[in-house]
Amino acid sequence: MEETRTVVNKQTKDMLLGSEVVAHAVKLCRPHVIAAYPITPQTHIVETLSNMVESGELSSEYIKVESEMSAIASCYGAVAVGSRSFTATSSQGLAFMHEMLHWFSGSRFPFVMVNANRALGAPWSIWTDQSDSMSQRDTGWIQFYCETAQEIMDTIIQAYWISEKMMLPAMVMIDGFILSHTMEGLYMPDQSLVDHFLPAYKAPYLLDVQNPLSFGAATTGDSFYNFKKMIAKTMKSISSTLSEGYSFFNEVFERQYSNCEGYRVHDAETVLLTSGAITGTVRVAVDKLRDMGMRVGVVKLRLFRPFPKEQLIEVIGDARDIIVLNRAVSYGAGGTLTQETRAAFYNMRGNVKIYDVIISIGGKEIYPETVVDIVLAKDKLSFEDSIWL
Repeated sequence: MEETRTVVNKQTKDMLLGSEVVAHAVKLCRPHVIAAYPITPQTHIVETLSNMVESGELSSEYIKVESEMSAIASCYGAVAVGSRSFTATSSQGLAFMHEMLHWFSGSRFPFVMVNANRALGAPWSIWTDQSDSMSQRDTGWIQFYCETAQEIMDTIIQAYWISEKMMLPAMVMIDGFILSHTMEGLYMPDQSLVDHFLPAYKAPYLLDVQNPLSFGAATTGDSFYNFKKMIAKTMKSISSTLSEGYSFFNEVFERQYSNCEGYRVHDAETVLLTSGAITGTVRVAVDKLRDMGMRVGVVKLRLFRPFPKEQLIEVIGDARDIIVLNRAVSYGAGGTLTQETRAAFYNMRGNVKIYDVIISIGGKEIYPETVVDIVLAKDKLSFEDSIWL
C-alpha cells in the first residue's frame, strides 16, 4: 500500500474503511480524551482508536466504560475541565445517551460525536436508516450527514471547528455498513494542515479550583428561558459562520463544501432531496432520468441542524416538484425530512408540490431503478399523504 500512495498538497491518497477514516480524522484533531463503548456498526471506530493509543500513534486518554451513557458522561466531565474529547455510538446506544445530549448543549460544551446510523428496535435490526439521529433533532446539537469517506474525514474536522467556535456539541452521521464497512479512496491531510485549520482548543470557561464555576446548576424559570434563548440565537448564526469555515477549509485543503449541494439542478423541474450515502444512488438515477429527457436533479442536505432553510430554497431554485426521500419517520406525522422541508417552504412558494416518500427504513435496499420508478410515477402519487414503498 505504501508504494502506491501519492501526495498532493500535503495530502496522501489512501483507501480505508469508513470507520477507519473516522478514527484517522479524530486522531488528526488531537483529542485529549476518548471514551469507548462498542456497538455495531461503529465498533471499528473505537477499536482503531484503541490501537492508535496503544501503539503510541495517538496521545489521548482512552477510557473503556460499561455503557453508552457512561461514555458520553465521561466526555462531559472531560470537556468540563477544558479538554477536546470524542466518542462514537449508534442506534440504541444513541437513544441511551439522550439525557446527556441535553446536558451537553445546555452546558454549552463543544464536543464531537460520530453516530453510525442504524435502525432502532423493535424489531431488532443492525441495518441502517436515520431514525436514531433524526429523533435527537431537538436536543440542541449541530447535525451533519456524510455521503462519502472523504466527506467523513473533512466533516469531522469541520465539526470540531464549528463546535468550538459556537460552543455547542456536534454530531456527525455516517450510514452504518454502507459507509462504515465500505472501503473508499480519499485524501488524508497532513497533520500540519489540520493544525492550521483547527488550532489547539482553549476553553473559555472550565472547572478550575482557582476560579470556581458551576455548570448545569438549578435556576429560576426566567434564567432557564434565557439560557435556551441564547442557544436558539447561536443556532441561527451557525449557517453563516459555517460559510466562513467552508471558505477557510477550501483555502487549506482545496475542497469546497456547503450546507446543501445540488447536482443537475440548474434547470430541474423535479428535485429529489436526500441526506447521507443514498445520494450516490440517487445521482445515478438522475443521470438515467436525464437520458430519458426528464429535467430532474438532486439536492443533498449535509447540515440538518440547524436546518439551512434559506440555502435549501436557493439550491432547489425554480423546481415545481420536490420529492423528499426519507430514511426516518415521525409516526403519525410523516417523513422527518419532509416535515422540515415543508416548514422551510411554507409561505415562500405556493406553487411547489412536496412529496413525502418513505424510501428506506431498517436498511431496505434502494436501487437507481427504484428512484427512477418513483419519478416516473410522480403524477399518480399523492403529495398530501406519506408514500411508503
